[in-house]
Amino acid sequence: MAIAVELSFHGQGATLANYDKAIAIMGGTPGGPHPDPGCLFHWVNEIGGGYHVTDVWKTKEQFEKFAAEKIGPVSDQLGMPKPQIKFIDVHNFFTAGS
Repeated sequence: MAIAVELSFHGQGATLANYDKAIAIMGGTPGGPHPDPGCLFHWVNEIGGGYHVTDVWKTKEQFEKFAAEKIGPVSDQLGMPKPQIKFIDVHNFFTAGS
């Protein structure tokens, strides 16, 4: 039984500057908490021709709700291409230690 879901996607054709604008519009700040409490982990890095995102969410449904309400509209507003998202069930994860 999965305890969370990992997702990854490539923002092909978009830049880290596009990503930064989108995050700011959604209320996020670099190194701060994710704008949605359903996200357990978020990582982004630059790849050739775009950027790559890896997330861990409590549930796939929480991500899909956030994507429909925030990511989709903001991406459309900024003219960012729609990514192909890959989901994988998570078997285990650890939280930060003290």
